[in-house]
Amino acid sequence: MPLDKFERFPLLYGPSPVHPLDRLSDHLGGARIWAKREDCNSGLAFGGNKTRKLEYLLPDALAQGADTLVSIGGVQSNHTRQVAAVAARAGLKAVLVQESWVDWPDPVNDKVGNILLSRVMGADVRLVQEGFGIGFKESWQQALEEVRAAGGVPYAIPAGASDHPLGGLGFANWAYEVQQQEQELGIFFDTIVVCSVTGSTHAGMIAGFAGQDRPRRVLGIDASAKIDETRAQVEKIARNTAELIGLGRDLRDDEITVLEGWAGDLYGIPVGSTLDAIRLTGRLEGVIIDPVYEGKSMAGLIDLIRNGDIPKDSNVLYAHLGGQPALNAYHSLFH
Repeated sequence: MPLDKFERFPLLYGPSPVHPLDRLSDHLGGARIWAKREDCNSGLAFGGNKTRKLEYLLPDALAQGADTLVSIGGVQSNHTRQVAAVAARAGLKAVLVQESWVDWPDPVNDKVGNILLSRVMGADVRLVQEGFGIGFKESWQQALEEVRAAGGVPYAIPAGASDHPLGGLGFANWAYEVQQQEQELGIFFDTIVVCSVTGSTHAGMIAGFAGQDRPRRVLGIDASAKIDETRAQVEKIARNTAELIGLGRDLRDDEITVLEGWAGDLYGIPVGSTLDAIRLTGRLEGVIIDPVYEGKSMAGLIDLIRNGDIPKDSNVLYAHLGGQPALNAYHSLFH
């Protein structure tokens, strides 16, 4: 397999589970929906999609003699919580820059959910007043310099572990995991639906599936509300990852699809369709999704099935990336 040459630090239970969402499928009356559960992928702090990516970054950090993982995200970042967990598992320190990416006025926003878990795991959590952006951040650079000044050896992990040379490998591997599970289940998923923000989850999937012999659509649902930035980031990471794993051809433009329409106006702020999707999935399946990512990708999936963009005879795989701890910070929406 093309990924075997990359060292991997095992952080997952094994392949993440796949199961049918029969009641949701019946309710929508169209394609059959299955879920692949990255929220159940690891014993580390509720797991999630970033834990899968960090399996490939951690060996690189250890090879460089790092003693501190330094990363960045919003106040309720799922990613920084997973970095804290992985640091604890590997016996490293974690410095987490938590920027105010989401203008969410809840008084407990910086005290509950993901950030609470990071504190429990001993991370050095630093709150910074700075708005949302997936690009390079001054506050992160400063944190790296402070670790060096104190005699530490930092390892820089960008937001979402995305804009990193190895950031797409975890989900390129996921694509091969899906192929294996399809053989075991006797099913083919012609459509994959995944949330897209910092880009490497969707991009890794694109690169991984591109090396397989059956064509399928990998539909990214934008939740950044900055569609052009997200699409450019997904394309860049997908092409880099495809080259890294030796795909042997250029990716076609039609293999890179990021759809807008469900993000609302601002990253991290749920809209009506987000809350409807959360309630519907919870009520019909007992599956919990979050207001920042999964609620938006599920809203996209629901509409794409209802309006026939995903045909009735499709088998759809919904990538559940985790993120439920953030629900605590959005409690006021569910009174």
